[in-house]
Amino acid sequence: MKNFAFTKINYILLLVGFVIIIVGFIMMSGDATTEEAFNPDIFSDMRTKVAPMVCLFGFLFEVVAILWPPKKEVKEVKEVKEIEG
Repeated sequence: MKNFAFTKINYILLLVGFVIIIVGFIMMSGDATTEEAFNPDIFSDMRTKVAPMVCLFGFLFEVVAILWPPKKEVKEVKEVKEIEG
């Protein structure tokens, strides 16, 4: 078996993070204000506060997904600690 940088769980977590980011951007979208009509919904709390926080959470989740350790290395680290001390 080849040694890849990421395991299956890393790819799953990356996909989940990507979906969270997409949901945040969808929450930010909507009708815009035009020259003919003003749309006060562009200043709603969901668009200005909640959706950016959802996107930020998605990006932070992506970092966690990248740094998630594979199970093999965790077992190897435990074995090394048992041998050393």
